[in-house]
Amino acid sequence: MKAGYVAIIGRPNSGKSTLLNNLLGQKVSVTSPKPQTTRFSIQAVYKDERGQIIFINTPGVFGKVKDALSKKINPITSQVLGNDVDVVIHLVDHTRDRDFEENKILGIIRTVDKPKILAINKSDIQKPSFLPHYKFMETEYHKTIMISALYKSNLNYLLDSIFELLPEREKIVDDENLPTPALNIDGKTFLAEIVREKAFLFLRKEVPYSLTTKIDAVEEKDDNILYIKGRIITSHDRYKSMIIGAKGRMIKEIGMAARKELETATNKKIFLDLTVEVNPHWFDELL
Repeated sequence: MKAGYVAIIGRPNSGKSTLLNNLLGQKVSVTSPKPQTTRFSIQAVYKDERGQIIFINTPGVFGKVKDALSKKINPITSQVLGNDVDVVIHLVDHTRDRDFEENKILGIIRTVDKPKILAINKSDIQKPSFLPHYKFMETEYHKTIMISALYKSNLNYLLDSIFELLPEREKIVDDENLPTPALNIDGKTFLAEIVREKAFLFLRKEVPYSLTTKIDAVEEKDDNILYIKGRIITSHDRYKSMIIGAKGRMIKEIGMAARKELETATNKKIFLDLTVEVNPHWFDELL
């Protein structure tokens, strides 16, 4: 059988989390239009009759790093590639022009002596397109594949190509009794990520990169209701008021959206108790 580690790298918002979720057929990585949505590498298992793939989804690589959070996130991709990965997928968004970020990723990839796949995302979008600006990169890779991570176009071909490049090996992890494809995310972390995703989606540009989430308690009540107590933690009082919203409307919207998704994921009734607190140093303590 084939088995190995496959790292997915790319610029912020290139579609890495969407790609991972749709390759696996279920959600393990949160998505939103905001950069820094993925803040740590996520490992998840894909398996079929051909073998086993341990996907590693990495945070987007920022070209210019200014804030303290980005300074913590940016080295993660290089650290992942410095480990013993077997295949690298470089995901690019052809609807965005090449810039310093893409060149920085290419420089990182050139240091890795492993098979590489250039996956050009958003093939479902015709315009705008900067596809000619990426053509020269094809010579750096073993394969180039046009995909749509969102609409699952050519993902079967991508999987075929990965298995072709993986080494012959016994399976890496015992996946028979895994409750979820995710290897390095516990239940509370996954719940916190869902809440953070909904906060990002509702708050959009109002609270840039200034919040995180934490789940403090998960308890199943006698009436089969799952009680979840969590916090949205932000860096300043002015952001706290935005997260809560007028008459508490924003926090209610965030909580309602998170609760609905969690009920679908767990097939249980959810009572989600969310509070908002200020901690200007949360990124030092919680990341």
